[in-house]
Parts: sequence; C-alpha cells; structure tokens
Amino acid sequence: MSARDPRELPGAVPWPDDVARRYRAIGAWQGETLASFWERCVERYADRAAVVDRGLRVTYRALHQRVLRRARIATELGLRAGDRVVVHLPNGPALLECLMALFRIGAVPVLALPGHRRLELTAFVERATARWLFSHQPAGAPNWLDTLAGMREGVERIFVASDDLSLPSGLDPLSRLLAAPSADAPVSPLLDPGALALLQLSGGSTNVPKLIARTHDDYLYSVRASAELCGLNEQTRYLAALPMTHNFSLSSPGILGVLYAGGAIVCARTVTPAEVLPLIEREQITITAAVPTLAQAWLDASPRYLEGRRLPELVLQVGGAKLDAALARRLQRELGCRLQQVFGMAEGLVNYTRLDADPELIATTQGRPLSVLDEVRIVDPRDPLSTIVPDGAVGELQTRGPYTIRGYYDNAVENLVRFTPDGFYRTGDLVRQTAEGDLIVEGRIGARILRAGEKVSPEEVERIIRSHTSVVDAAVLGVPDRALGERTVACIVVKPGAQPLTLPMLRAFLREAGLAEIKLPDRVEAIDALPTTAVGKLDRRALLARITEAQPLPQP
Repeated sequence: MSARDPRELPGAVPWPDDVARRYRAIGAWQGETLASFWERCVERYADRAAVVDRGLRVTYRALHQRVLRRARIATELGLRAGDRVVVHLPNGPALLECLMALFRIGAVPVLALPGHRRLELTAFVERATARWLFSHQPAGAPNWLDTLAGMREGVERIFVASDDLSLPSGLDPLSRLLAAPSADAPVSPLLDPGALALLQLSGGSTNVPKLIARTHDDYLYSVRASAELCGLNEQTRYLAALPMTHNFSLSSPGILGVLYAGGAIVCARTVTPAEVLPLIEREQITITAAVPTLAQAWLDASPRYLEGRRLPELVLQVGGAKLDAALARRLQRELGCRLQQVFGMAEGLVNYTRLDADPELIATTQGRPLSVLDEVRIVDPRDPLSTIVPDGAVGELQTRGPYTIRGYYDNAVENLVRFTPDGFYRTGDLVRQTAEGDLIVEGRIGARILRAGEKVSPEEVERIIRSHTSVVDAAVLGVPDRALGERTVACIVVKPGAQPLTLPMLRAFLREAGLAEIKLPDRVEAIDALPTTAVGKLDRRALLARITEAQPLPQP
C-alpha cells in the first residue's frame, strides 16, 4: 500500500513543483523516506549500539527486530499509510521503536511532548484527525490513566506505556504491539519521499496549536546536513535529556542525526544535574542539547557532581531561548566544553554557531544558517511589503529553503499571515545580522511568551483563568527573567467579595483544567481593573509597566 501524496491530504501545503524539482536536481532531496533511512542505518551499523537506556545497550539490529514486530501488529490492528498517530511518550527505546514502526507503515506521527496533558492532546487529536494515541503514565499525574480513558471517544485506540496490568477499560498496553512471536512478514509499503512524514507542533499566539507538516525529503535534508555540520560519526554518544520528540533533540542534529552517523543515543529520564552530569562522565557523552535554564542548572551543580573536573570532549548545544553571553562564557570557561548555540524553529530554518569559531563569537551570536540553500532576509516588521532593513539593523527574520515549510497544516488563515506570497516564512523573531553573516536575536514580535525555551500563548491561559467562578477578567504577560528568558505573570480581577486567588490555588485550578506545567504562571498579581487603550482593548504595555514597577526587573 502506498502512502497518500501530501496533495491528497486535506490541509497539507505542497511544495511548488519547480522548487521540488530544483532541490532534487541538485541532490538536496535524495528520494529517501524515513523508513528507508532507518533500514540503511541498520544495514550499515547492525551490531553497533543504537540506544543505551539505564545501562541496557540495544544494537541497531535488535532495535530493528522490535520495530518490525510493532509495525506488523499495528497493521494487523488496522493502522494504514497516511493514518495519524499522536505520540506522547517519554525518552527511551520504546519511543524510538514506535516512531520507526510508524514510518515503516507510512503512518504519520504527531509529535507531542511528554509534558503535554489533556487539553493539548485533545487539540492535537482533533486537528490532526488522529486515529490512535500513544501515551504513558507521567510522574506527578496519579489520575492520568482515568483521564486517558475519558479521551477514548476521540480516537479509535489508546496505547499506554505502563507497567500497570489493570488499565482502565478502553486502554491497551503499548507492549501489545510487541505480541508477534517473530519479525516475519514485515510491512513494506511503497512510500513517496515527497509524502507527509510527520506532524510537529508550533507554539504561538493562537489557542489551537498549529501543525507543521514535514515531508521525508525536506526533513531528512535537515538531518543529514546538521549531522555533517556538527561532525557526528560512529564514535558519537548523544545524551538525549530534552524530549526526543522536540525538533531540537530529534533533528538538530538530534537522535536522527546520531542514527545517520552510526552513533549511540543515551537516554536520560530526567534533566536533573544528579542524573545528567554523572551520565555524561560514565557514558563518555560527546554531545548533548539543553535550553539555557538547564545549562545554568548543570553548571551550578557541576562542582558537586564533577568535583572540579572539566568536560573538554563534550559539545554542549544550547537553544530554545536566547543564551545570555555571560552564561555562555562561564559554560566554556568552567565546564571546559565546546559550546554551540542553536537558533531554529520546527517550521524549518536552523542556525548554528560553528564549533571552530572564536569563543567570543560563539558566546555573543546565535549562529548562521545551516545550509547555503537557506534564504534569509531581515525586513521591517511594520511594512507589509517586507522592505529589507539596512545592514546591521534590527528587523523580522524571514526565511525559505529546502527544509522550511511553505504553510501550516490545515490553517489557511494563519498561512496568509505567516507566509509571504513569494514563499518566505515570517518567523516573528527580531534579529540583526553581523557583517560576517551571524545572527543576533533581539526579541519577538507579538505577545507570545518564551519561557524556558517553550512558547506560551497568553490568550490560551487567560481563557482558562476567566472560566474560574471568582474571576472577572485576566491578562497574562511575560516579564524578562535572567534564568528562564521570561516568567509568566497572571494579572487577575476578581469579583467583589471573592477570595483572592493565590499562586498555588491558581496553578491547581489550571492543572485541573488540563494545562501543561510549562504554561502555569510563575506569579499572580491582584488588580482592580485591566488598563485599556482608547478603543477599549487591553493595554498590555501599560499593564507591564504597572507590574514591573511593583516588582522591578532583574538588572543585567
């Protein structure tokens, strides 16, 4: 059975034919699918360790046998090429097995993060019209299995990675997809490299998540180019501490880049210094990725766990939010690691500082585009004609290239706003470019909050807060923070005579509503009324000034 062409999948924005032909002609797109990519990795590196989890080493060959078994059972249960499956699993071999099995079938994974909860997963299922859901039992969510059972009407099947043998009715153990006694009769669909391969998620200012449709051709170009730029090889040992379903740790160069090079993926179950720092030493990790807050935590804890030892063999990639130059210098000086800043987006463009660049350049810029085929321009964000700003001036980054999408999945309204008529993606990032071509990130357009590398929609959080019986109105703002990039502040107007909402009360309410932990406010401000503009709209600038007067911003 062949996968459906993306043009036949409602909502998938196809690449222009002339552009696709050009990328194929110059070899950027090599006509390979993620399924054949994985087969080639197994053939080349069969007896090498592919993944290490809690000391257990699994070879490429052994992992592939489990991939075949999962693919076989999934097809026997009715999963077909083109079907969407929401993948909500933690780091580990099971996640890798499920992804490769889905790619082999031609099914399309929708990559959720382990921290997402009911509110987000329900939206992903609805937007992607997913047939199946793979989930797990998150720590600190004791009633999660009952929550999943309550979602059963939205999908045909829910599989849970859980040791609990008494799952609620309607849920299947993920181990059911390993029930085949052997790997005979593997699934071998004829897949189109230009077909839809996976759906990723983009945070933003809308309540409904945007879906990012990636094809096999465009995604694998980014994987190959990233692995080569970062110098990965068979001796690479990559510590997967960030969620492996995040674009950063999936493809920049991430776990797929490691497999391409024949290296090994070492799985971390937490991001705590107590787990990560000993793992780096014990497993002789050569590269890992972190957001700035994690890098700061690892650095601060390093005297305790490393006892003054340095990590000169480690490449520490930092991305997801702008890295403070002072912290960047400390990482290089105190850990002794090779630092690499990564500034990118799941929509496509990835920028890297080069490993052989001057340390001060690495500390003070966010890198340059991965590929010579990446087209970038910096324009006046106030100008609908996208006038390019003078050299060195701040403007909005716009981009197109062989791995940057041409439109969001099933979102015509957003596509009119975020993509130019000539195919450039409006990133919303305010940047300036040095004379040498390196980018420096100066901020964001709009009200989205970038907290610890994750984008938070104020409107989404405000809508749920307003549903509280004691609340008249609410506004959610981001305020600068040296550690997190931005902290989230909820400004709340309560009904006369109602009890003010404390931070613990509000966070408990939002958790009960199904909001992800990353979106919970860090601070609550009680306010008599929200300031408005002359036309009656919320004046976020005035409100920000008011709350920062009450609690001054940290000084650089």
